[in-house]
Amino acid sequence: MTRCTTPGCRGLIEEGVCGVCGPAPADTPRGPARPPTGPQWSHAAGTGPQRPPAPGAGPRWSQAPGRPTYSSGPGTPPGSQPSPASPRPVPPARPPEAVLEQWLSSRSDGGDQAPSHPVTGNLRLSGRSGPGTAAGGPGTDGPGTGRSRSSGRGMLGMGMVAVPPVPYRDPAGAVMADPVVAERNRFCGNCGEKVGRGRDGRPGRTEGFCRTCGAQYSFTPKLRAGDMVGGQYEVLGCLAHGGLGWIYLARDRNVNDRWVVLKGLLNAGDAEAHKAAAAERAFLSEVEHPNIVKIINFSQHPDPRTGIPGGHIVMEYVGGKSLRELLTERRLSAPDAVLPLDQVIAYGLEALRALGYLHSRGLLYCDFKPDNVIQSEEQIKLIDLGGVRRMDDTVSPVYTTPGYRVPEAELRGPGPSVSADLYSVGRALAVLSFHFGFVREHPHTLPPRHTVPLLQRHESYDRLLRRATHAEPELRFHDAADMADQLTGVLREVLSDTEGTPHPAPSTLFGGETFIGGSDVGNADRMLSPPPPAEAAALLPTPLIDPADPAAQHLRGFEAMPPEELVPALSAMPDPTPETLLALTRSLVSLGRHGEAMDVLHRFSLRLPGDWRTMWYLAVAELSTGRFGEARDHFDALYDHLPGEAAPKLGLALACERTGQHEIAARQYQTVWNTDHSFVSAAFGLVRIRLAQGDRANAISVLDSVPELSVMHVHAQTALVSVLAARHPGRSATDLVQAGQRLERLGLDGETTDRLAARVLESALEWLLAGGRADERQLLGGPLTEAGVRLNLERRYRDLAHRSTSVAQRYALVDKANSLRPVTLL
Repeated sequence: MTRCTTPGCRGLIEEGVCGVCGPAPADTPRGPARPPTGPQWSHAAGTGPQRPPAPGAGPRWSQAPGRPTYSSGPGTPPGSQPSPASPRPVPPARPPEAVLEQWLSSRSDGGDQAPSHPVTGNLRLSGRSGPGTAAGGPGTDGPGTGRSRSSGRGMLGMGMVAVPPVPYRDPAGAVMADPVVAERNRFCGNCGEKVGRGRDGRPGRTEGFCRTCGAQYSFTPKLRAGDMVGGQYEVLGCLAHGGLGWIYLARDRNVNDRWVVLKGLLNAGDAEAHKAAAAERAFLSEVEHPNIVKIINFSQHPDPRTGIPGGHIVMEYVGGKSLRELLTERRLSAPDAVLPLDQVIAYGLEALRALGYLHSRGLLYCDFKPDNVIQSEEQIKLIDLGGVRRMDDTVSPVYTTPGYRVPEAELRGPGPSVSADLYSVGRALAVLSFHFGFVREHPHTLPPRHTVPLLQRHESYDRLLRRATHAEPELRFHDAADMADQLTGVLREVLSDTEGTPHPAPSTLFGGETFIGGSDVGNADRMLSPPPPAEAAALLPTPLIDPADPAAQHLRGFEAMPPEELVPALSAMPDPTPETLLALTRSLVSLGRHGEAMDVLHRFSLRLPGDWRTMWYLAVAELSTGRFGEARDHFDALYDHLPGEAAPKLGLALACERTGQHEIAARQYQTVWNTDHSFVSAAFGLVRIRLAQGDRANAISVLDSVPELSVMHVHAQTALVSVLAARHPGRSATDLVQAGQRLERLGLDGETTDRLAARVLESALEWLLAGGRADERQLLGGPLTEAGVRLNLERRYRDLAHRSTSVAQRYALVDKANSLRPVTLL
């Protein structure tokens, strides 16, 4: 270091820059400028010191014209000019898939006519989940706007989660005693280089000039206790510091001494910080939402050092703790401690409400993270709107945070988007719910599911996070309300699993189960065998009709018509709407006319490229024709796309049951049944798997859990009678007696009771003849002995023969009865 040559200056030259007066005179040699390597700016308001980013994470992104764009990745030279952001382009479609063509060519039954066109590459799912959104239907404000539809959700936790309230923090107690910016958080606001760092035991300067670009920096508070800002706001002290400036606590002396927050600038000479502050003021003045901090005023106060007026945003005081603080408190007891999953999801749902509101107004938040979400009492608020920008803004700087932001290449190219905001929500949910290296080890990925116990237990949550943070923007969520719908479904699954009670709710995408067991409850045990392919497909719920479709009302009137009548009516329509094509596809599949159905489905896929219902009906068709492997793959992809819905899980379970993947099938059946007891087909599917695995006790427990109010309760109980009476290694007299007692309690008609009673008595006689010990207890009104069972069974056969209308069947039953009569000596 050398003494500065500027007259009157006593500063020292370090790498060509004087630490007092700034850039050295022209005759003073400068050190080589280094490429910027500083971290991203963090913009948390009132959250305390920020964690240092990963090495090489790069400074904040700046896309203002004429300013350098700094990259943390290789291959981006310092000082390269940014390209204006543009609307996010849809990735080019992949080559058309010939799934349907191959499927039809592999058919050997010579069935219905093959389609003239295969379903093409539109099988690639888009990020949109609502019906018709691929073409600007419900769920958006129109084609290509990317704006979220409004969400009418309630308070924190939606009444399902008991989130501990955070006490209102006394504002005076939150004031910092020694307001200092830690040296590790000091970076140049212009180039991102480290500044203000200590050397050789000497502390770093809090004010000076950057050695790389010469820009002035200052990390000292501009306001002191007692200062009166704008003649109205009396400063009490500093609350915290963030990326754009100091956060001060003040009293509004003009409005009942209410507490307010003043947000100033770290450096009055930082032009970019000034722009960001002005943007925050403008956006905040337009925002009015219970989950977003409210702007009150904007006031100026002269800098005590320069006398230059500095702007301060005046905001409401949110007395609580940030989600990052809540997580940090948890980790005081254990380094890997996290917040409870149901609580994290409750936070996520409220945050999505706030983001959906911003998106509906054409705004992007850009810097979502736990630091920027405050819980006070039982409410959360988004704070620090410094990174907010309009969707059509292509020039403003982009403020993001490592570990939560989308990959840098995406920021350099398409720029911020709705899906990028929702990506950050997914990352934040992950950080709050399980421990992993989200900045250095996994900056843009999630750890493998098998390494995280929480994700192993809650598969739907894992799939939701992976969709929200997918590397391909088009495959993420594109609507905050869509993501909230799926996250709500996941929450219901999580609560059902942890609390042991169902949490059902109507789906926004699918109707109810179409499971019909028939009126013959005496044959209910047939449901203990896998359903035939066509019947399995018919079990699945049907996607709801898009209310915005022009033919929606017309089609609802057709819902009761049988398929054979509906197909001619729909086929005769000259210009069918998308929903008409889907209704026609569904009817053709139910009639077994699969080739025609796929031809119609292809027409639908051309109308709405990327719509998930194309893949849904293809999977249903594959299931109905016994192509279980293909159906499994498509239902699995739909599960990724709709992680909170029961229908894809049910389809996946039905397909995996037939491919022999019983563990997967059991897991999906269990999830669906635990969450919603109206899906009785899931209960029967789970029973079939448990019986195949030899877990008879679990199968009985599932059948017993079918509610009495369910129309399938009697079917479940008659199936349970069959399970108790069926041959198995551990069969006992108790099983047989319980089967008889359950049958008697059902109160069925005489013929059905006799038929089921005969089955139980046949099993009892077989057991006795195989060495089973007679029992003193009664079985269906007779003793559990060989003679007693024979007489009882003989009577049942004769009663059935008396009711039979078939002569051959009557003779067969009488012969059975005669063969059972005990031998007597005359």
